[in-house]
Amino acid sequence: MTKPTAGGAVSTVVSMGTEALGAAVSAARRAGEAIRSRASHAGETEPRWHVMTVCASAEEVAPGGKLPEPLSRLGDAIDTQLRPAPGERGTELACRLHDKEHAGSHGTAEPVTGHDAVHELRTALRHAKALVETGEILLPDRPSTNRPTVTGRPLDKMIEEAQGEGRL
Repeated sequence: MTKPTAGGAVSTVVSMGTEALGAAVSAARRAGEAIRSRASHAGETEPRWHVMTVCASAEEVAPGGKLPEPLSRLGDAIDTQLRPAPGERGTELACRLHDKEHAGSHGTAEPVTGHDAVHELRTALRHAKALVETGEILLPDRPSTNRPTVTGRPLDKMIEEAQGEGRL
């Protein structure tokens, strides 16, 4: 008579877990294929919502129903929604493009104009969040707010030389 071992029980549990994971992955893959199939048969790509959580109330995000300037500049080209963020953590600001032609073309800028509508929408959304939360749009290419120091002078000199030689 053989006695069951703990190792045998563990391998059975691991085997059962692996089978369950495989079944879940297969189900998710089939669901994704079904969604893509329906979308391709419909011949249209539903515009994707781009959502950001802004740490402010809906009234602060859009006072009097007026969106922040980066989004209002896009005008009727976008749909917007404001809703409370989960856990009372501010407001979710959601935007999507009206133009179905550009709605699914993320990363494919029009070669002639260099215009990527999705990129423009996402940039406007980030800038609107920054304006509401900090009062300004923080850009990485602006001069830093650091004051020159004695220890930073050698680095500043190296950067100046590199820029002069075209290495930066």
